[in-house]
Amino acid sequence: MAHNISAIGLRRQVFFWLLTLAIFVAFLMLFSSILLPFIAGMALAYFLDPVADRLERIGLSRLMATVVILVSFVVVFVMSLMIIIPVLASQLNEFIQRVPAYVTQLQTFIATSNASWLPDWVDGQMGTIRENFSRYLSEGVGFLGTLVEQIWNSGKALLDIASLLVVTPVVAFYLLLDWDRMIEKVDSWVPRHQLGTVRQLANELDNTIAGFVRGQGSLCLILGIFYAVALSAAGLNFGLLIGFFTGMISFIPYVGSTVGLLLSLGVALVQFWPDFIWVGVIAGIFFLGQFIEGNILQPKLVGKSVGLHPVWLMFALFAFGALFGFVGVLVAVPAAAAVGVLVRFAISRYLDSDLYYGTSVVIAPPSQPVGEIASPSSKDVPEA
Repeated sequence: MAHNISAIGLRRQVFFWLLTLAIFVAFLMLFSSILLPFIAGMALAYFLDPVADRLERIGLSRLMATVVILVSFVVVFVMSLMIIIPVLASQLNEFIQRVPAYVTQLQTFIATSNASWLPDWVDGQMGTIRENFSRYLSEGVGFLGTLVEQIWNSGKALLDIASLLVVTPVVAFYLLLDWDRMIEKVDSWVPRHQLGTVRQLANELDNTIAGFVRGQGSLCLILGIFYAVALSAAGLNFGLLIGFFTGMISFIPYVGSTVGLLLSLGVALVQFWPDFIWVGVIAGIFFLGQFIEGNILQPKLVGKSVGLHPVWLMFALFAFGALFGFVGVLVAVPAAAAVGVLVRFAISRYLDSDLYYGTSVVIAPPSQPVGEIASPSSKDVPEA
């Protein structure tokens, strides 16, 4: 390798990015209580920027494209508030009231179930299994109830709903209107000798975040509608609520589909048993949804450019949620994507630096004057 990155330069880059991370974390900690409308507006503008670009390509000005997009979004949102939200709120209220009765019926179902078809070594442990299941079921329901209550209370404390509905569209409007100009301005501030590297990182960040935020957001919306319509058509109680909830948390790998499946099967067992055919129908809806997600929606909408490992994504969601609350959950995915891109970039720089290759001492050939040292050839450099 002809030119390696110096250890000093690499340390400077590491220090710069660590300082940037520290400033970002401090900013979130100081202003997390007021950031939600602004982050929501920024996410909305980022989500809708490709639509604005397409409208510009067909002849609309940037201002007109922004107005058309936001007016359409507000109309759809208001219609949702008037039609869908009241139904979901009513189902949620009724579901919370019925949870204790559902838990009791599930416990009774497990205690009285016929286990004669099970092996003897499993049948002998059924008492312990039932007792543990009942305890974990009660603890899980209690945890979910506490979680919902905390989210609701924190939502009322951190968000002023009126300011959210007013500030978010305003922030989205101005950011969407000036998005391209802001990108050009930031690009003009980049040191010219680092312009190629910064643009490469920015493109990788944009591809990763766009692939997840836009692609996964569309996927969650489609899955939510599918599950809500299918479960409601199957006659499941609270099918609309469970379906939308499952779709909205489907961005968490494996967790969203598993939670939705367990909720649906629990309600189906209480509602339909002993008509096990309908229980199988409910399970089949989720298996069909997983097939559609994995084989059609995921490749088309998200693709392979995201580069976010499921374990890293779940860690980021839990960590940012614990540190910064609901605002942390919103910024967890973009932050995780950015950290992933920067870590891959840092590793590539390290593998191309003197820290990795070390210093090679080469003896000068006889034909060279005394005191000169030959530059290392490719044979002198250890293989990566």
